[in-house]
Amino acid sequence: MSETGRLIGETGLVPKKSKGQNFLTDGATADRQVARAGISKGDRVLEVGPGFGVLTERLVRESEHVTCIELDDKLADYISEKFGDAVTLIRGDALKVKWPEFDVFVSNLPYSVSTPIIFKLLEQNFRNAVIMVQKEFAERMTARPGTSDYSRLTVGVYYRSACKMLETVPSSRFNPRPKVDSAVVSLVSRPAPFGVEDEKLFFRVTETCFTHRRKKIGTALKNARIIGGDAELPYLDDRIEVLSPEEIAELSNRIYGLRRAP
Repeated sequence: MSETGRLIGETGLVPKKSKGQNFLTDGATADRQVARAGISKGDRVLEVGPGFGVLTERLVRESEHVTCIELDDKLADYISEKFGDAVTLIRGDALKVKWPEFDVFVSNLPYSVSTPIIFKLLEQNFRNAVIMVQKEFAERMTARPGTSDYSRLTVGVYYRSACKMLETVPSSRFNPRPKVDSAVVSLVSRPAPFGVEDEKLFFRVTETCFTHRRKKIGTALKNARIIGGDAELPYLDDRIEVLSPEEIAELSNRIYGLRRAP
């Protein structure tokens, strides 16, 4: 029996599919995740969903400032008892609680909340992150324009960071075993590689067009009343999936310019 299997038995915790609870059983994978994060003793480290602490026990060896956010009461109790003062524990929903300031983010994200957690992460100031997600989700994070995986998530990630898929993790390394493989990705924060006149408008244009990705961009933007029916802009006859993030920014900036025109 794996360490994770033993802990599931001892705590009486029944992993909840609704919370995406699939616990990593492979210590070597956790070792690589933490090593790739490049943590120094003085770094402030944040982990969301520590579970039974397979990552946490490695994080506290590297940093004296580790914070964990855990929603499940039994798991929070376990983390508190196991790590004591070595970890600052925040009990609550990571999507609702305020995150502390941090330098490095290391987490095995529950499948059910990966998208909103990533978008919340991208709103924070951080140096780098090493994250485990579903492999299909990782492919969306790193997709190329013109592919079926290219999405609003891809554009948001690219705008805020340099993203790279590091390795695939087979489903056999989790308990309970999920139906799909996972992947480890890195995010290194950096300035946007292109200029945006109005960030809010840029993200609204992106979201609107990807929500209606089968429609022409002009149709989607007119239906959402982002542009008028007589607007003369580039790319209106294209579909959003063929535009690079830079071209989406160009379109957004042109819309901004129209709104500012007398």
